[in-house]
Amino acid sequence: MKSNKSAVRYAKALLELALEHNKLELIEADILQLLKVAHETHDFQVFLNSPLINIDKKIAVIKQIFPEFNKTTSDFLALVTNNGRESVMIDIAKQFIAQLKAHRGIVPITIISAQQLEESTKQSILSKISGSIKGTPEITEEIDATLIGGFIVRMGDHQIDASVASQLQRLKQQFI
Repeated sequence: MKSNKSAVRYAKALLELALEHNKLELIEADILQLLKVAHETHDFQVFLNSPLINIDKKIAVIKQIFPEFNKTTSDFLALVTNNGRESVMIDIAKQFIAQLKAHRGIVPITIISAQQLEESTKQSILSKISGSIKGTPEITEEIDATLIGGFIVRMGDHQIDASVASQLQRLKQQFI
């Protein structure tokens, strides 16, 4: 929990810095590249978490891995590392993207279903929840066969569970 709070604070500071220096798109591209490397290479996260590698070496390696990064981004990553927060660098990057979406008015919506939904079904779901959306929806679809049927919609802290699996679970609870 503590690392998540610090990730949120660092991400907010980076977003404010990007807006202040009018480098939002450049820093966004750098952060997306950082997330891509972290996703594709597990060793990068291991490197960031390693207490055996000293701070100066970590900063040098990060600058070697990402030589094309904007100076503001490089300086920010060096600051994070100097403050001993390199282990939450990926969380900071994820929080930055989430805060950037909020800043732009983009609302991430995840629709989880047992199988691929037809476009008309997605539009029907979206039209029913559109009253509670303030901004532009960004829909992500996931498939989870354990739902048996139906769907789950997640928007931030809200969840609508219309899956067959949850309905069966509620029936089971009523019988017990």
